[in-house]
Parts: sequence; structure tokens; C-alpha cells
Amino acid sequence: MKALLDTHLLLWAAGMPQRLPAPVRVLLERTDTEPVVSVASLWEVAIKSGLGRADFSVDPRLLRRGLLEHGYAELDVTGAHATAVDLLPPIHRDPFDRLLVAQAQIEGITLLTTDENVARYPGPIRAF
Repeated sequence: MKALLDTHLLLWAAGMPQRLPAPVRVLLERTDTEPVVSVASLWEVAIKSGLGRADFSVDPRLLRRGLLEHGYAELDVTGAHATAVDLLPPIHRDPFDRLLVAQAQIEGITLLTTDENVARYPGPIRAF
């Protein structure tokens, strides 16, 4: 299974794995799970880290390198992903989360999230 982690789960997986919900840890430890990082999440970290947000206090370059070194596949943002965002119902206003939902829907990748609002979208989304 390909597992696209939302930004908070990525940050926890990279720097505070003890904060990951136990089912997410189990999924990531399985040999048949292919973890995926969206470029949108890296962009979100870069923006919010640059704004001084305490919950995003990580160097985005180090985060990316560490994730890739630990077997995460990188998912680019395509025009199809970007334009699919306008088809989503207005459940969630965060543009980064909406883009992750569109990517999951278009690519058929399961999006893992801790955000109950994100989990309300149709498609391959699992909330923890």
C-alpha cells in the first residue's frame, strides 16, 4: 500500500515518532507499505518554518533529505492535482490539505491524517 502522510504525520515520523498514533507506526513498519511525501508538504514546512511557526521548526531541506534516505517516495505536484482542488467540496479551507486530498484522489494513494475534517473528503483517506 502506498501511504501519503499529511504534513503533521511527516513531521512526527521524522522527528518525534513517539507522537505517531500506534496504527500509523504499525503501517509504516510493514514491508508492504510504501511511504510517500508530497512536495506540497515540503512547501508547507518551508513556508511555515520561515514564518517562525513553532510547530514547524525544522529545516525543510534536512526534512526532505531524511525522508528520502528513509525510503519515502517524493510525489510532485502536477497541474492535474492543482486543478482538481476546485472540485473538492468546501469541507476544509487549508490549501495544503486540500492539495493532499486531490493528490490522494487522483493518484489512488491512501492519505493518512490526524485531521477529522480532511477525513470527511471522499477517497482513499484514513484518519487516526
